Formats: sequence, structure tokens, C-alpha cells
Amino acid sequence: MSKRRDALAGFLSPIEPATEGTVRAKPAVQSGALNSMNQAIANLATEAEEAKHLRSQLEAGEIIVELDPARIERSFVKDRLGGFTGPEFEAFREGIRSAGQIIPVLVRPHPELPGEYQLAFGHRRVEASRQLGRNVKAIVRNLSDDELVLAQGKENSDREDLSFIEKAFFALRLEEKGIRRQIIMDALATTSKGVLSGMISLASALPSELVEAIGPAKSIGRPRWEAFAELVRDDETRGIWRNLIEGQSFDELSSDTRFEKVFKALSRRSETSKDEQIIHSAEGRKIATAQTGKRAVKLTIPTKDTPEFAAFLLSRLPDIYSAFVSESRNAKDQKT
Repeated sequence: MSKRRDALAGFLSPIEPATEGTVRAKPAVQSGALNSMNQAIANLATEAEEAKHLRSQLEAGEIIVELDPARIERSFVKDRLGGFTGPEFEAFREGIRSAGQIIPVLVRPHPELPGEYQLAFGHRRVEASRQLGRNVKAIVRNLSDDELVLAQGKENSDREDLSFIEKAFFALRLEEKGIRRQIIMDALATTSKGVLSGMISLASALPSELVEAIGPAKSIGRPRWEAFAELVRDDETRGIWRNLIEGQSFDELSSDTRFEKVFKALSRRSETSKDEQIIHSAEGRKIATAQTGKRAVKLTIPTKDTPEFAAFLLSRLPDIYSAFVSESRNAKDQKT
């Protein structure tokens, strides 16, 4: 019972006055202007922290941002052949128009232009967005040249792999940029140095203008491209294939069909050239080429060095023919 009495006694005891010096603080009242200034300072600090966090996220490639396509420069080395035209690209662009851009592109801060970006992969997505007047969804990462090339090669193999000729020209362009061959092999997912050397050698033997006009030719493999390279080694074939690729209907054909068309034209030329006779001057300079067919002889006179020779020969043909007829008659009279 003692505990109960003590509790009751404490409850009934008088309240002691507060000791001197213990004063309840009156809450300070701030003016509206001071509140606004404090809030502005707090907002600035928050925004600065968010900007710092955003920058670190961008550098780590952790989030997707939207960029103006005009601020994105293509990769420093081209991987795919062909441009952004034709039915295939138009269908791709319309897909982005209707469904939006699903997969972001990968860019790095431009190494030379502050505020600009350089593309690692996603060239078609950037161009489609540019044509549609839309921003591009992108991941931004700090990448070295080697890292950009590896990312570019991995994306190609993971999505739509490059055709043989695209791989060969990609390897050649990387080589010309000074990229180490091991990096090129990793980007193309090959372990054979011999295969890589062969691809670079073949690409070097082909006119880039012609290959660009033909495009990726996805069903055409290495053996046919090697045969193709043999056909274009002769400089005189340049006029044949250039006339073909400059034709209005050439771009309307599929890439594989363009290859076949040029290949057949050069093959026919190669077959007829077996009956070709090269005519040299006394000094050993080539002055004409004669192709002998079943019904005619075709004489070709190069006009690059001596354009007057063709006109001179044409003016003398009547006299040459008269001399031929005269000699033929004399030979006939001698026989009789």
C-alpha cells in the first residue's frame, strides 16, 4: 500500500513554479519576403544537386534523354552501305511515326564540339527522327574511340548483322582510321587475322563509289565479291559500271539485283575482251584497242592523251580504204 500512497501523494502535491531563467521560447514569425528568399535558395540548391546527379547519370549511361537530331553527328567511321532512301527505310521511318522510337540510340559527348554528340549506333533512328521533326531518345556515355567501335560492332551483330561487303568496308575504314586490328576483330566478332586481312584487301580492290551504289547486297557472299573484284581491276571497265549506276532505274532495284546487273555487264565485257587486240605505237604506247566479233570489228581509241588522233584517223579512213581496194585488185590481177 506504500507505493499507492506515494503515488497519490505525488499527484496531490502542489505544482512547483518554474525555475528562473527557464523561459518558453516564442516561435519566430518570418516575413513573406524572407520566406520566399529562403525557398528560392532551397530550390537552387535542390536544382544544383539534381543537375549534378543528372550529369553523373548521363556519364554512366543510366538514363534515357531526348536530344535534337541536329546536335548528333554520325559515327567517325561508317559501317553500313546505302543511304536513307528507298522502300525499306521509308517503312522503318513510318514505323517510328506510328509506334514511336522504342530502342534508344547510343551517343557520346562530341570530342571536339562542346554541347554536341557523336553517334555510336542508331543512324537510321536518328535520320528517321530528323525527317519526322522529333527528338531522339538516346543514352549518353563517355566512350573512347575503341569503346565506340566495339559498341557499334556489337549492336550490328545483336540486331541486323552487316553483310559481307559491309563488314569488309567497315574493317577497311577502321584500318584507315588507325584502329588496332584486335579491336577491329572484336568489333566484327572474328578471331581470324587471315580472314580480316582478306576482307581489308578485297575492300581495297573495289571502287568505293561502285560499292556504295550497289549497297549491302545481303545475299552476296565472299566468293562472288572476289570474282567481282577481278572484273573491275581493269580501268576500262569504269565506263561500263558508271553508266549503269548513273541510270535512272538503277536505284529502284534491290541491292542484290544491282549487284547482279553490274556483275553480268562486266562478265560480258570480260568474255568479249578475250578477242581483244591492243595496238601500240612504235614507242610502245597504247593507241587503240580492237575487239573482233562475228559481224564487226570495234576499234576503241583513247582520247585522254591524244584526242586529235581519232579525228585524224577518221579523216584518213577513205584514203586507207581506197589503198586497200587498190592493193586487193593488184593481188587479184597477179594471181590471174
